Amino acid sequence: MAETLLITIYGNDQPGLTSRFATILAEHGAVLLDIGQAVIHNGLTLGFMVRVEDAVASEQAIQHAAWDAGVSARISRISDKLYAEWIARQHKQRFIVTLLAPHISGAQLAAVTNVFAAQNLNIDIMERLSSRDAAASKTEPRMCIEFTISGDTADAPALRRTLLTLADESDFDIAVQADSIFRRNRRLVVFDMDSTLIQMEVIDELARRAGVYDQVAAITASAMRGEVDFEGSFRRRMALLKGLSASALEDVAANLPLTQGTARLMKTLKTLGYKTAILSGGFNYFASKLQTDLGFDYIHANELNVRDGMLTGEVHGQIVHGQRKAELLREIAQQEGIAMDQTIAVGDGANDLPMLSIAGIGVAFHAKPLVRQKAQHSISRMGLDALLYLLGIRDRHVD
Repeated sequence: MAETLLITIYGNDQPGLTSRFATILAEHGAVLLDIGQAVIHNGLTLGFMVRVEDAVASEQAIQHAAWDAGVSARISRISDKLYAEWIARQHKQRFIVTLLAPHISGAQLAAVTNVFAAQNLNIDIMERLSSRDAAASKTEPRMCIEFTISGDTADAPALRRTLLTLADESDFDIAVQADSIFRRNRRLVVFDMDSTLIQMEVIDELARRAGVYDQVAAITASAMRGEVDFEGSFRRRMALLKGLSASALEDVAANLPLTQGTARLMKTLKTLGYKTAILSGGFNYFASKLQTDLGFDYIHANELNVRDGMLTGEVHGQIVHGQRKAELLREIAQQEGIAMDQTIAVGDGANDLPMLSIAGIGVAFHAKPLVRQKAQHSISRMGLDALLYLLGIRDRHVD
């Protein structure tokens, strides 16, 4: 009578182990039901679930081979009832949780996994996406762990809220995604520009050259926090720039400070065929510079009005405010034939929330508290290339 065996091999990894045990299973006419393997610093765990006619003979052969190879074998007989339960678990809710920080402590790992346990979520897979040497880097340390978790009655919004609150309290970043067909099939990434792709607010730098920095910076900060209407605040700031020489634009554009990880991220996205766009409440003049340098497919920003070599304090056309960013995201996705679930939006300010809310993944990047609270995901302690981890891309695939 056929029986189901769960076979776990553990010990030091070595070439040919899987082949050795697969050959034994073949000799005993085993039918494979499941298989998995993990290696951590040369420590191997290899698992088979098989159906065999002669369980006793199969066990003896596996144990003998394990002894001969210098590894250990644990073999359990699985009842039909347990096997049926295992099949039923394939229909659970499944999520991808990405934990990332410059360093991940045991306390942080315990805090996250305690949340899983409290919500009766099982960890099916746990993998490191960052490179082996990244955690020990003296210049740009980073550690990323990806969990695949499952449960029967998980409340996804509550899980995300709990983990994001914990992340703020415990100094790490975390993202929760449904494990869906779209998870590894995103096709369009759109970015805010100021304080996202670059580490400055361009309008503040122009104001510095116009001698009105304090007034403009105060309005900018209030707008990014969502305290004042973006379009109204934008017109007030522009009016303060009236009379500034247009030569200041070239000066600022020549010294745009890219956010850490921007170049690495863009190179990888372009290599993988992603479409990319800048959707900015800033200015086309500077977005065009980034497009030339980094290869963005689309740019949408505000067009400065210049007359007689001076800024007039006005802009041409429609202002790119929050709702306009969301509209542009939809338009680009439709034009490219990309489903909204396949889009990613990244921004830091309150005027980015409309596009963050409709994207397949909305990421608050080094954002204001209001934006972090309302966004689906938040990256606050890593460079912009940490976005690659949310796509499931390992450092070794990039570097």
